[in-house]
Amino acid sequence: MPKLDLAGVTKTYGNIRALSDVSLHIEDKEYVTILGPSGCGKSTLIRCIAGIDTPDVGEILIDGKPVERTQVEDRRIGYVFQDIALFPHMPVRDNLSYGLTVRRAPRSEITTVTNEMLDLINMRARSKSYPRELSGGAQQKVAVGRAIATGSRLFLLDEPLGALDTLVRAELRYELKKLATDLGLTVIHVTHDQEEALSIADRVVIMKSGRIVEHGEPLQVYHSPKNLFTENFVGETNLWEGRVAENNSSGCVVDVKGHKLTVSRRQKKIDEEVIVAIRPEFIPLAPPSATGWRGRVLQVTFLGNLNRYVVQVEGGLEIIAEESTAEYSTGFRVGENVSVRIDDSVHTLLFDYPKEGLEKETSLE
Repeated sequence: MPKLDLAGVTKTYGNIRALSDVSLHIEDKEYVTILGPSGCGKSTLIRCIAGIDTPDVGEILIDGKPVERTQVEDRRIGYVFQDIALFPHMPVRDNLSYGLTVRRAPRSEITTVTNEMLDLINMRARSKSYPRELSGGAQQKVAVGRAIATGSRLFLLDEPLGALDTLVRAELRYELKKLATDLGLTVIHVTHDQEEALSIADRVVIMKSGRIVEHGEPLQVYHSPKNLFTENFVGETNLWEGRVAENNSSGCVVDVKGHKLTVSRRQKKIDEEVIVAIRPEFIPLAPPSATGWRGRVLQVTFLGNLNRYVVQVEGGLEIIAEESTAEYSTGFRVGENVSVRIDDSVHTLLFDYPKEGLEKETSLE
């Protein structure tokens, strides 16, 4: 079963460095999503793994064997593109069997495997339909089934759901995950959709400017990232510049525009510049009579299950808070006074102030 190792992979196009010293180990049967802004090198990375592009430097090993000089067709890798690449003149059955036919597999094997794929993707009733007669989601299921039918155990998915409607995308991503689990596949799934990346991955890899910034389990990447870029890029967060005022038994006290905030379990040098991060869902709002930082609602955005608030507190600090729409019948309105309570908890993170500044560190370039 396939394990994948990348060691110092670098790829340039003229003056553009698409990948820079990328190293990563992917276990057999692991489902890894690669997440990052446009142009960060996600697609270039899997094109190099597939053999479509060749790295300038570095090694790519499948089950411990270097494959840089191995032809695309000999790597036994399944590749599914964002653009649904089905043969328009072939019905579903023929599209599914195409890879086996090209390999000149025995007719009995082609028939057996194709029938298995039709059942696996629940498309037996549409086996005689042409791609133009199918929905986008159904077409992509056929594309996935065709890749699986080749017998590959390592799959590269390059934005496979990007061209689909939201509801279809949500349904199909769970089908992909189930197929991978049931068949014991190793999957590398490139996406720009954060919800997609977090919801189906065993591990999420964050990329920026051709480098891997961080990787870890989805819960860790979201709740306790090690990198400031990750904290800002994955989900929404509040990032506040502050200065360490004191240390105590609970951690360190940070001054943020005149507001004192204790960050648990961390101690820093007095007067050191830092960045405090806390996600909006961990910032409760209350009527102005409650204890907390006094503020005024500047903006309210209804997000279905959530209300998103922008609140300005004393000192001019703006805070983003989110609350379930089930909490209140109407929530708070623009112009209302509120109290913002930020408890000292594990949900408040502390980062060193970046050498190149906050804006440069969190930029998508």
